[in-house]
Amino acid sequence: MSSWFTNNKLIIVLVLLISLSSPHIYAQREFRVLQSMEADAYAVLPDDYRVPGEFVVGRLMYPSYGGAFGGGGNWRMGGTNWAVDYPLGDRTYARLLRRLTTINVRSVEQPVNLDDGDDIFNWPFLIVGMPGSWDLTDGQAAKLREYLLKGGFLLADSFFGTNEWSGFVNGLRRVFPGRAIVDLPNQHAVFTIIYDLSERKQISNMRSLSGRGVPYRGGPSGADPQWKAILDDNGRVMIAISFNNDMGDSWQHQDNPRYPQQDAALGIQLGVNYAIYSLTH
Repeated sequence: MSSWFTNNKLIIVLVLLISLSSPHIYAQREFRVLQSMEADAYAVLPDDYRVPGEFVVGRLMYPSYGGAFGGGGNWRMGGTNWAVDYPLGDRTYARLLRRLTTINVRSVEQPVNLDDGDDIFNWPFLIVGMPGSWDLTDGQAAKLREYLLKGGFLLADSFFGTNEWSGFVNGLRRVFPGRAIVDLPNQHAVFTIIYDLSERKQISNMRSLSGRGVPYRGGPSGADPQWKAILDDNGRVMIAISFNNDMGDSWQHQDNPRYPQQDAALGIQLGVNYAIYSLTH
């Protein structure tokens, strides 16, 4: 894997630099830490948190309605559903990308608010957690659509069952009213670009595993892991959909002996594949 990255380092950097290209230059929002939704998801700032990187793990902020844990509170300050697995899961993901690849990854995440002018165009890779409760305005949906069509990548994660799926699709239709949600075949590049993950299992939700002894929430409809996508006109994955899975928990609980290690390994391997796919497609 190291030789692959060495030979393609220039390509990766160039792709990242031209991603979301536009005639305008946008000022980046500063790094900031907002409130987590989970008491056990806080993380100490690494010493090098001020050092920029070529790749940044972005976390999409959004207003919520209802959802599995409710949408109360000021979403702009955190503490609501978008902040699931944040920031510990994101920083662990960044740390493991640094360890397993030669990508220049910033050590800290970036919370991204669609209402912050054109700031979203500075962050080519975004994760949205618990999107079964997202409640985007028309303006936010239009901004996200523009971002994705210009080359942005969004990973939808940490949602389970028919109710959360319905909420996710309702919000997604504001972004892409006419684009189909497709199943990704096992041999898709997302699953084979670095690690061969053509065979996969469900990635566990830690709270359900600890509380009910099953790796999913949402009742029986949450038990079937699915990997879907929204594609652009050239077949590129714009939105990778990790439904009935919790990749964020696999990162957040990497070092927790009560979390299944096979899930932790699969979560980071998929994370590596998604990151490299987003940089090269």
